Amino acid sequence: MEKLVIEGGRPLTGAIQIHGAKNAALPILAACLLASGTHTLHNVPNLLDIDTMLRILRTLGCRAEQQGDTVTITTTTVHSSHIPEELMGQMRSSIFLMGPLLARFGTVTMYQPGGCAIGERKIDLHLKGLQSLGAEIEEFANRIVCTASALQGNEIFLDFPSVGATENIMMAAVKAEGTTTIYNAAREPEIQDLQNFLNAMGADIIGAGTDTITIRGVQTLNPCTYRIIPDRIVAGTFLVAAAATKGNITLERVNPAHLTSVIHVLKRAGVQIITDGDIIHVSCPTRPKAVERIVTSPHPSFPTDLQSQVMVLLSLADGLSVMKETIFEGRFKHVDELSRMGADIRVDMSSAFIRGVPRLYGATVEATDLRAGAALVIAGLAAHGTTIVEQIHHIDRGYDRIEHMLVRLGASVLRQAPVPSE
Repeated sequence: MEKLVIEGGRPLTGAIQIHGAKNAALPILAACLLASGTHTLHNVPNLLDIDTMLRILRTLGCRAEQQGDTVTITTTTVHSSHIPEELMGQMRSSIFLMGPLLARFGTVTMYQPGGCAIGERKIDLHLKGLQSLGAEIEEFANRIVCTASALQGNEIFLDFPSVGATENIMMAAVKAEGTTTIYNAAREPEIQDLQNFLNAMGADIIGAGTDTITIRGVQTLNPCTYRIIPDRIVAGTFLVAAAATKGNITLERVNPAHLTSVIHVLKRAGVQIITDGDIIHVSCPTRPKAVERIVTSPHPSFPTDLQSQVMVLLSLADGLSVMKETIFEGRFKHVDELSRMGADIRVDMSSAFIRGVPRLYGATVEATDLRAGAALVIAGLAAHGTTIVEQIHHIDRGYDRIEHMLVRLGASVLRQAPVPSE
């Protein structure tokens, strides 16, 4: 497996453009199935998850090509609504295909995405939402068959503001008869991007960005050309990386409004941040300050996807910080790896108590998931000595060649291929 070799201790400096949002692009790619014809999407990042989604779409019969950050998808040749088990097992976001395929073909067969059991991470909310629209769902071991002769609008209340469930229901309801209202809907910017894309296709949706979304069903949707929003998690990762290395960088093609809670936390830590349109300037010439308490929560609160990265910054801060994770269990897997680099972190249930240390030290560490991997890269950039981050295929799921972006900012990061066996 490939790994990243990082020589730490270099402040990040310079400017970098933020690529498109993975979490916006994936449901929008799925939504292309709703309209027959050719769609053109711009600002699509080149990531493992995007590649997996395109492979699934091709398996269903689409023609899908990516050139740079532009993806072209032709859906007129779709011949199947059966999502292969092997591809579903590679990516949880394959669940997004359920709503569009059900709306277009009245049937979809899928498997447990990413190996997760039904009910974990709120997959049950996807299924309950589709059932509320009139779908019948049958489960055979790990196979799920969903059918509906006709979808009917309904009022749906989500027990938790799940991003994925909100998006799946939106995509299914867009061609249902009548009006669907989603209460306690997720409010993330990616929800708003999906609404804007669907409306560009001819849908009638209002309310994305609030906790109530109303979808008035339409009979026909048309393909369109659309540009994906910038990735707020990638932007937040680089804000933290600049602060942790005592650097001074400029992020371009970013939406600061998507990062309000993150910017607020970083300013509390003493990081200097200036926003100007779609540009953010960030610097942190001195040691950061501890932040008394940070709690992850659905948007617009502090995002769970930046918890591990900010923990690295706080591990170098002056004082004791507390982070409470309320979204995902097991989101502290990076703590053991950071401890190997000299961090002083104690975990008690869903809270992490971080006592800042003067410096971190290079070590060989393993990325256990996407965001944990990004955090370990930041730790390596800030540490004294050499850090080797293994299992970086996790990082490649959400960052478009992260080492190239960092090298442009003056970092010493090398992707090392595995040594062939004798």
